[in-house]
Amino acid sequence: MTTQEVKRKLTAILSADVKGYSRLMGEDEKGTVRTLNAYKEVMTGLIQHHHGRVVDSTGDNLMAEFASVVDAVECSVEIQKELETRNAGLPENRTMEFRIGINLGDVIEEEGRIYGDGVNIAARIESLSEAGGVCISGSAYDFLGKKLSLGYEYLGEHTVKNIEKAVRVYRVLSEPEPRHMEQQIRFCATPDGVRVAYSTVGQGPAVVIVPGWISHLQLYAELPALRALRGKLARNHTLVAYDKYGCGLSERSRTDFSLESELRPLEAVVDHLKLRRFALWGISQSGAVAAAYAAEHPRRVSHLILYGAYARGEAIAADELKLGLKSLIRAHWGMGSKTLADLFLPGIDEASIRWFTRLQREAATPEMAAQLMDLTYSLNVVDLLPKVRVPTLVMHRRGDRAIPFQLGREMAAMIPGARFVQLEGNIHLPFFGNVDSIGRTMAEFLGDPVDITPSKQGKTG
Repeated sequence: MTTQEVKRKLTAILSADVKGYSRLMGEDEKGTVRTLNAYKEVMTGLIQHHHGRVVDSTGDNLMAEFASVVDAVECSVEIQKELETRNAGLPENRTMEFRIGINLGDVIEEEGRIYGDGVNIAARIESLSEAGGVCISGSAYDFLGKKLSLGYEYLGEHTVKNIEKAVRVYRVLSEPEPRHMEQQIRFCATPDGVRVAYSTVGQGPAVVIVPGWISHLQLYAELPALRALRGKLARNHTLVAYDKYGCGLSERSRTDFSLESELRPLEAVVDHLKLRRFALWGISQSGAVAAAYAAEHPRRVSHLILYGAYARGEAIAADELKLGLKSLIRAHWGMGSKTLADLFLPGIDEASIRWFTRLQREAATPEMAAQLMDLTYSLNVVDLLPKVRVPTLVMHRRGDRAIPFQLGREMAAMIPGARFVQLEGNIHLPFFGNVDSIGRTMAEFLGDPVDITPSKQGKTG
């Protein structure tokens, strides 16, 4: 086949195989083949019904392609439901359960067969699926959005054989998330009249998330990894987040850039929701704000969680770099947002870079972003940290390029009894990279049930 004859296309690939096929064959070859052929006939019929076509069906494997990832996922769910019904009529040791993996990717087509990384990724994802289950890739998940009435559980980034970049993987759930797991956005106001947008999700004791440098509640809700981490925490807690003063859906007009002006929206949200006692999570710039609030209100804060935080903003970077970043943001917000995305998310995939670049540009004007960057460098809570008297967890990634690792360690040392956890990786935002380890560490600290089965994390972190 010459280069001119290569036919490429974007397609949804369904890959399936039987869990425990060798055992079944070893115990009863004829019975296994009979059941396999019957089940494949059912699967082929459903694939055709959902506008797909089978491209390979050797041994216990079956591969199909669909023009629509929606059709592929709908078909896979229907297949598993039908096979579950059929298995109910078999002895337990003779049930035949398929694992299904779906990927949306580029393939090469030749004489009705398909090849390439798109196919390989689907097969690797299939191997991560549980018996009777369906897993999909991040590319398939991103396309699906809310097109189907299904739920999804983020399983982390996985390094798979012969694929250079880690692959995001999601488990398909047969039911959508319950109502209390959907983000609800409302508004309140500070005593001086500043409008603050806040959101709630989940149920149980509250965890208040203080926004970092900039924020946008609606755009955060689009990020799969953030929704996944939030979903796991929201099983046991009501998560309360709010947009930073000057950003997102909160009041955009702002002239006061001080620690006090950061504390007022936090106090307003907490008072508005009548939260008597809650955990407080500060990320990056907001770590200083959260620590200051905890020092002032030790009876209201049950746990203090700090991630990628610092006590002395002036120590983050050299003065020349600070000035250069602020000048770039003001002069060319597009280039500035891309530069900051590279700084915060080194080595991450292009889709994530585009999302974060968009988040920054839609969350704040160039001037507001520059002013908030200046606030980052001016915050200093060194004198307040020794006054913190609540259980404190400090997490920091060792290779963090935005907030140096030693500043997180220094912050933990200043808080009496604080627990410091060193995380691997160089990504600044907690919603990318080794998200599972962050979620497990937080759950353990908060006294929640912890999933002790780690997923195979990708290389980025």
